[in-house]
Amino acid sequence: MGRFIRTTVATLVVAWLGLLLASMIAALTRRSGAHVPDESSDELDIVTVYDQLDFTSRATDLRRGTVELWFGGGTVDLRGATLAPGGATITTRSVFGGGALVVPDDWNVTTRIVGIGGAGDGRPKIERSPDAPHLTLDGFVLFGGWGVVSRPPQEETALPAD
Repeated sequence: MGRFIRTTVATLVVAWLGLLLASMIAALTRRSGAHVPDESSDELDIVTVYDQLDFTSRATDLRRGTVELWFGGGTVDLRGATLAPGGATITTRSVFGGGALVVPDDWNVTTRIVGIGGAGDGRPKIERSPDAPHLTLDGFVLFGGWGVVSRPPQEETALPAD
């Protein structure tokens, strides 16, 4: 049993060091900080490495996007965006990061996140029309996650207590 524990601990340490090395390479190739597209862009390519994200979309025909978060996170607000008629897909790769995906209450959202972490829909449980705009959130997370909400966290904390 002692050998199994030593092997497991050694494997975890090597994996941890590998992850740190990968994040350093990502930081060097992507530059630390945040890379965000123009808010009117219909295709998103958002990257944050060791930084905070606060992005609001005003897209008129949002079709797809990628959101990469490495040791960071924040908010992607899509309340001002209009989805393409066939819907849109946001693909995320989140490593020790995550955030809030803010969408209108009436949108249908499907989450297909895999990994150690995940995604959850924290919006009110209401009947949504099958014809409502449809957003798919897919990708993977490693020790992180996404919350689908109808108001950004900073607005939630600004509300007066009841």
